[in-house]
Order: sequence, then structure tokens, then C-alpha cells
Amino acid sequence: MKYSVQIVGVGGQGVLLASMVLGTAAMRAGYKVRMSEVHGMAQRGGSVLSTLRFGDDVVSPLEATGGADLIMGFEPMETVRSMKLGSRDTAVLMNLDPVYPGNVAAGFDTYPGIDVLLNEIKSRNDHVVTVEATEIALKAGKAVAANAVMIGAVAAMKGFPLGRDLLKEVLLETVPPKSTDLNSKAFDMGYEAVSKHD
Repeated sequence: MKYSVQIVGVGGQGVLLASMVLGTAAMRAGYKVRMSEVHGMAQRGGSVLSTLRFGDDVVSPLEATGGADLIMGFEPMETVRSMKLGSRDTAVLMNLDPVYPGNVAAGFDTYPGIDVLLNEIKSRNDHVVTVEATEIALKAGKAVAANAVMIGAVAAMKGFPLGRDLLKEVLLETVPPKSTDLNSKAFDMGYEAVSKHD
């Protein structure tokens, strides 16, 4: 068994925390794990990509273009940009809540409508699951827990080889103790949101 995840988003969204949680959980499940990270201007909201590969015999942290089993998109535009990393059969988990770049926030540029981005992805892929992670995180208590929502959501994805209890356990060990309640709630809400898709 080999499984490859491409986690994409922008700086500050918790992409690297998510890859750390998934990687640690995969190790605990007995798999060999390889990770690689590409930070854009991560501190300023630039693109962030983390590749996580795990399985019985994984040597390289890099995946051939089109080889991802799962694309986990924390930001809609970044999800569209990353579609070349997968194929028509790749599972896609997409957060629908955008993070507007500085030039959009300042009024110099426009951000495409979510429907436009979703249609673009669905024209290339038949396995898209969407979640409003930031909105769900706010209901759980704070927007910062959107990454916990996404980790819960991925636990509910069909065919994802790491179990819900293991992912949640690793998440709660990884976040600061003062935020375990928030992250626990956000994780469960993310899991429920995607469970309803099926």
C-alpha cells in the first residue's frame, strides 16, 4: 500500500500542522512516512504545499505530477492551482472559505466566485468533497481551528486509510493544551460535515 496526500493552502492556515498530524498518525499506524514542504511567502499569506507519502515501502517524499491519491485544499484558489498534482480519480477535499490576497483586499484585483472555482475543479475531477471549514471553526469557537475541521473532514473521506480516533488523538497531542477543547470540537464538526456528504 502507498498513499500520497498533497496539502495546499496559504501561510497561516495550518497546512504544516495538518501534514505533521497526518504524518505522525501514519507512523503510529505502522507505515513508512516521507514528507516534503514548499513554503512560498508563508508568513505573508503566500502559497504553502506539503507532500505527505506513506505506506509499506515509501522511499521518496516527492510524488510524480498527477500521482496524488488525495488533494487536501485549505483555500479554494490554491486547490484549483494544485489540481495538476492529481488525476481525474484523485479524491479532493476543498475548503470553500477563501483567504483574499493583499492585492484583492486592497481593491487592485478581484477574486473569482467560489462557484467558478468549484466548476473548474469539477470539470477536471469527479471526486470533490467540499467543506466550509472556517465557518465551522467559528461555530466551534474560533476561526483558527479551521485546520482541525479539515483534519476531521479528511478522516471521514471514503478510502482514507487513517482512522478517526487515531487522527483525533494525534491532533490533540499536537496542539497546545489550552486549545484541546476547541480543536476536539472542530475536528468532530469537520468529521460530521463530510459524513453527511455520503
